Amino acid sequence: MRLYSLSVLYKGDAKVHLLKAAYDVSTFNFFQRSSVQEFMTFTSQLIAERSALGSRASVKEQEYLCHVYVRTDGLAGVVIADNEYPQRVCFTLLDKVLDEFSRQVSKMDWPSGSPATITYSALDGYLSKYQNPRDADPMTRVQAELDETKIILVRLQDA
Repeated sequence: MRLYSLSVLYKGDAKVHLLKAAYDVSTFNFFQRSSVQEFMTFTSQLIAERSALGSRASVKEQEYLCHVYVRTDGLAGVVIADNEYPQRVCFTLLDKVLDEFSRQVSKMDWPSGSPATITYSALDGYLSKYQNPRDADPMTRVQAELDETKIILVRLQDA
């Protein structure tokens, strides 16, 4: 399970623009990393552009799942993950990031903002923290512990 990209975008005008993003392209070949990052940026913008205000969606693109949440105020978040990463955890992460972003960055800066002008540094931390959903999300942790307990009980029952 892996997260590759976490982006915050603004959907105000006809075109969506990127406000801030974090990428983890360490698993890709060194020479492919910049093109993979460009692909993720383009895909994030395209998915946010095609999503309605107030909607959530998951879109499959090649071997990735792109989870998008566009709030009614135009602020959008996109997570690009592999197919195994739990959808619920992605949307929990997007909720948390967009709420925090809207508290720390003035709404006046959204329409004209860019990654260079917006000061919000928490995305890299969230991207690394949520790499393992079991560590980051309490519900996933409880479910994993329940699964382990079931396996142990079945083994004891068979013995």
